Amino acid sequence: MTLVLIKKSWLYIAIVFLCTLVGAYFYFQTSLGAITTVKPIGDEFELHMVTTEFKTTTEDGREIESYRWDPGTVYIPKGKDITLRIYGVNGKEHPFQIEGTNVSGTIRKGEETILQLHFEEEGIYRLICTAHSTIDHHGPMIAYLIVD
Repeated sequence: MTLVLIKKSWLYIAIVFLCTLVGAYFYFQTSLGAITTVKPIGDEFELHMVTTEFKTTTEDGREIESYRWDPGTVYIPKGKDITLRIYGVNGKEHPFQIEGTNVSGTIRKGEETILQLHFEEEGIYRLICTAHSTIDHHGPMIAYLIVD
């Protein structure tokens, strides 16, 4: 019978090494198989957005608010047909344009606006609410459409 002695420090090193391997496995599983917010439907992608509003009261009693698109950033594959559905939740209406395109319209509270989009050029296209383009007008209400 052979007796093997393991030093306590070697046991700690082995445990740390094993934990590092397990952590690396789960890290790379998550980042390589990232959860997507876009579900491909054949060659078409469908995205959903809403209009949102943030309100708060400052210490001196002044109410401040800001309108936003949610989500504020979406990733779109180049050369695919995109259906963008935007539902108006907060704010009476949001006239918008997509910078670098001829796409424009208005999102109204309680209504869904459906846009058919197709981008052939990579880049960042800003979805801008023209009524809320600056802080003075409860903005900037800008979403980023990242085409790659």
